Amino acid sequence: MRLTLGTKVNYPAQGPCSIGPIIEKLVGGHSVAFYQLAILDESGGTLFLPLNSVKTSGLRLLLKRDEIPGLLAHLKQSETPAKDWKQRARDNSRRLTSGSAMDLVEVIGSLTELSETKQLSFRESGMLNKARRLLVTEISEVLKETRAAADNQVGEALKGLRLAKI
Repeated sequence: MRLTLGTKVNYPAQGPCSIGPIIEKLVGGHSVAFYQLAILDESGGTLFLPLNSVKTSGLRLLLKRDEIPGLLAHLKQSETPAKDWKQRARDNSRRLTSGSAMDLVEVIGSLTELSETKQLSFRESGMLNKARRLLVTEISEVLKETRAAADNQVGEALKGLRLAKI
């Protein structure tokens, strides 16, 4: 993957970021080169990713515009969540940190489905909100539309999930 200034990427569990300049920092007495990543959500945070960690970090380019309809369609076919809360937590934590947009869809779909039958725990509710925020931010960046419009698209796809289960 070729990363240049301004390239938009997805960093696992942080969401869409823009590649900034390469920064040299002194770490443990050694000079280390980092990509400076500007997080593209409302937090406006900054991350530093060592150049030698890019391949193992899960960093990926943002989705392509033509991939989004299929991704949203997959929300309607989400798998049933594990009944055991510990297994659900492990599965969803692994998915959330994988960096895969399809894994975000799985978290959103399964936890939304679960919320139809029972109240989510504080942790699961937070995980659902984070997964949805990450997906909405990426869709918004790719389609160059507002977060509200992207969130509306995700909401409409989730309505399809509810209708498909009836």
